[in-house]
Amino acid sequence: MISADLNIILPELVLAIFAMAALMWGVFMGKDRQAEPLLFATSVVFVLTAAWVATLPGGERVAFNGAFIDDGFGRFAKVLLLLAAASMLLLSREYLKKFELMKFEFPVLITLAVIGMMMMVSAGDLMALYMGLELQSLALYVVAAFRRDSVRSTEAGLKYFVLGALSSGLLLYGASLVYGYTGTTNFAGISEVIAAEGVGLGLLFGLVFMCTGMAFKISAVPFHMWTPDVYEGSPTPVTAFFATAPKVAAAGLFARVLFEGFAGAVSDWQQILAFLAIGSMYLGSIAAIGQTNIKRLMAYSSIGHMGFALVGLAAGTEEGVQALLIYMAIYVTMNVGVFAFILNMERDGRPVTDIHALGLYSRVRPARALALAILMFSLAGIPPLVGFFGKYYVFLAAVSAGLVPLAVLGVIASVIGAYYYLRIIFLMYFGEEAEAMTGTMPVIHAAFLIVATVAMVLGAAPVINLFGVEAVAADAAAALLN
Repeated sequence: MISADLNIILPELVLAIFAMAALMWGVFMGKDRQAEPLLFATSVVFVLTAAWVATLPGGERVAFNGAFIDDGFGRFAKVLLLLAAASMLLLSREYLKKFELMKFEFPVLITLAVIGMMMMVSAGDLMALYMGLELQSLALYVVAAFRRDSVRSTEAGLKYFVLGALSSGLLLYGASLVYGYTGTTNFAGISEVIAAEGVGLGLLFGLVFMCTGMAFKISAVPFHMWTPDVYEGSPTPVTAFFATAPKVAAAGLFARVLFEGFAGAVSDWQQILAFLAIGSMYLGSIAAIGQTNIKRLMAYSSIGHMGFALVGLAAGTEEGVQALLIYMAIYVTMNVGVFAFILNMERDGRPVTDIHALGLYSRVRPARALALAILMFSLAGIPPLVGFFGKYYVFLAAVSAGLVPLAVLGVIASVIGAYYYLRIIFLMYFGEEAEAMTGTMPVIHAAFLIVATVAMVLGAAPVINLFGVEAVAADAAAALLN
């Protein structure tokens, strides 16, 4: 029985063994000499693991009495977050070397965080959920404060830790209420109790507290307060990582809990998600207008985009889950491209974060400016770029589920949010000329920027059809609901 369970969690087990081996290797072989090879090795391991997970046999496999679920939904999310983590590790190399942060602990911590994320999207039990969530969080608290000589980085790590501990406490309190009123921590068992007895007041309180804890991880309003400060204060590669893989894991966890554990209470949690979605869309769209720091701007952008993703989840249907997965795949791709650009915003060897430094950038680096403009148009959701279709899918799912007002409010928020994306494009092509940035773009950064840009332009073409993501996401959504 144990051997069968271990076989199901083999990808996570292999990554855990790799993390421990990498830790021992770094300690005994010397920190400075081994960090860079270890960074590349970790990226390769992530890509190979993603390929392995993608080729696992179909169907659902359950381990440890339902605590761990391996299905199409989990595999989709794992492939996406593994590729996002590998991309961000490769993009971080130059920054880590320049600021003397190339330590072997960095890829080890990222690996441990990724293991936690993989556990989150496959959790079938409240205990497994919390274990995966905390493994991810503890590693991310450290990498947020990884630049120890920076007051802002230390402050970012501390803020993230304090507020993360608060959210974990709320999540645990909700889980204890759910366990108290259902007598089980297993999602399938919770769902059976709800089907038989309905949702009582105590169980509803438990659901609200659990949604509160998970909303913090996804940066949803009103639990978003950590995001701008942590994004700004963390080292830029860490900010890029926060904007991609953890968001996929948190969205996957949200969907897993609601559809596996509370499938019989859709009308109850639908209202919670609609509130979170509306608040996130509008705060993300409005608060970013006054931002001049591009990292804070991307923080509010992520809050807004998580609001749009929650619109799909709020639909409470298979179509809504498919829309959520498609949206997350598109969102991650856009962010990889944008941060490949941001990591090279430098002047005289120092990072530049003020968006006004992009004034008339198109005259200096026309190709880079064009690539960033396309990514910004896509983030704004302007057709025919792929970003538009991400929003189209979630709004369509909401309309199909009868949530027309939510979809209308989403469209209005999208129009408001387009302003600050278009402002960056305006600065690059029509703004006041700024002192030229001197950062050179490494080949790997240029490659990611080009790939992300091409994906935004060609991904919606009928022949390419979102590179097959739509069909795979449909199968993954069906796996979760069936």
